[in-house]
Amino acid sequence: MSTIEEKVLAVRADVAKLHEMLVRYNLVIWTGGNISGRVPGADLFVIKPSGVEYDDLTPENMILCDLDGTVIEGEHSPSSDTAAHAYIYRTMPEVNGVVHTHSTYATAWAARGEAIPCVITGQADEFGGEIPVGPFAIIGDDSIGRGVVATLTGHRSRAVLMQNHGVFTIGSSPRDAVKAAVMAEDVARTVHIAKQLGELIPIPQAAIDALFDRYQNVYGQAAKPTTAGADA
Repeated sequence: MSTIEEKVLAVRADVAKLHEMLVRYNLVIWTGGNISGRVPGADLFVIKPSGVEYDDLTPENMILCDLDGTVIEGEHSPSSDTAAHAYIYRTMPEVNGVVHTHSTYATAWAARGEAIPCVITGQADEFGGEIPVGPFAIIGDDSIGRGVVATLTGHRSRAVLMQNHGVFTIGSSPRDAVKAAVMAEDVARTVHIAKQLGELIPIPQAAIDALFDRYQNVYGQAAKPTTAGADA
């Protein structure tokens, strides 16, 4: 059984490494954007330090916080979005990873205050419908977190476009939240281009439901059964 200290170390390493994906998929510039991960079995999460360049991120300089956003361990100041992440973890116990970016196309939709309609099958697969818009909120307290939670509660989407700001995604793990951020930007870019070419063709709701169910429950490799001992 892993100790809490071992779990913290594992989440620190995971969150630090995952930031490389934000750079790889062109979701961030300079020091903008952040990833956090909940520590299993503890009221704690790990988040990126504020204003530190991506090349300089290490497991050691990730910041450990409690679910009120108070720093428990770390030499740097935590991300300016820490209060938002903390609110999400406090109120959505099923969420174990949160990502925030200002990725170009998704943020352009957010600047328009416009949800991304579900007009491609990949979006139906991943988000189960439109990617919604959350309310405008200023950084500094938990207002953004409240907007994220209010918008995504009861919604299939794991991504929300916070008006005039950027994108927040949630996931069952930090990696799952990163995947949602990558896919949200891909959807935003594709649907934007489609709008320039002409009228969008919505996917019927029944088809969206079927696509989402298949992708979430059938797609991919089935888990391998545990091999029992020879004498079992």
